[in-house]
Amino acid sequence: MRSELINVNHSGNKSVHIKHIDNNRLISSFHFHDMCELVWIERSHGKRIVGDHIGNFEDDDLVLMGPNLPHIWQNDKIYEDSDDKAVKSTVVYFSIDFFSLLTDDQDVLALAADLVSRASRGLVFDPETTHKIKHILLAMADNDGFENIIAVIEVIKILARSKDFKYLSSITFKNQYDEKDNNRINKVYQFLMKNFHNDIHLNEVAELCNMTPNSFCRFFKMRAQKSLTQFINEIRIGHACKLLQSEDYSIADVCYASGFNNPTNFNKFFKAIKGMKPSEYRNKLNN
Repeated sequence: MRSELINVNHSGNKSVHIKHIDNNRLISSFHFHDMCELVWIERSHGKRIVGDHIGNFEDDDLVLMGPNLPHIWQNDKIYEDSDDKAVKSTVVYFSIDFFSLLTDDQDVLALAADLVSRASRGLVFDPETTHKIKHILLAMADNDGFENIIAVIEVIKILARSKDFKYLSSITFKNQYDEKDNNRINKVYQFLMKNFHNDIHLNEVAELCNMTPNSFCRFFKMRAQKSLTQFINEIRIGHACKLLQSEDYSIADVCYASGFNNPTNFNKFFKAIKGMKPSEYRNKLNN
């Protein structure tokens, strides 16, 4: 999976960099950098790609990513159609040697190193851990630099000790950075995340990259480590899981709203990806 290398340290060589987002939509390209990145979505929802993981995000989403792990967050289409939808988020970047600059305590350094190692796959934390740290992240907007360094230490300590997380990217994912491929991959991901609910034809996706269909299929599978069809189906099933949380949609409604043309295919791909039927998934949520 190829992506863009970006420099997040716009203000110089810092071990910690904090960014507060208050906008009508997220603006992001598929990228990576050499810092650890903690993303707390205070208010927003949409799709995210982290390594080879494809999923959803919503209010109170808390994700930690290690260095050089490609990722992108993109709002659902409703944000494009309305200026009333507000996005609020706090992003904390910290270097892998942050704690080694502060202490030589081997227990502390081992705990921090273990967190960074786990974050190499991307970690999404459950509500219990998010609840513990979100008031710290909120206060960062009004703190000075010294207070924020202390706050970041406290946040990392809580995350390092938390067992309340899930891995995002697979253990086999390897980032293959190639700068010349970045624009092509970014165009494809942006297009697929915006149009997954429509019929998508191989020719139109290949044209985004100025490639023949056969060349594009080889190009995409080598980098995404999955076929284009599988990639699209994972976006669609992820969206279906989101809709199944609401009783306002029948399973047939969810099928068509997620881009599938018939319930048979929907059920087949849903079970292949989630290991259960859509009805079983909904029952599991309700229970």
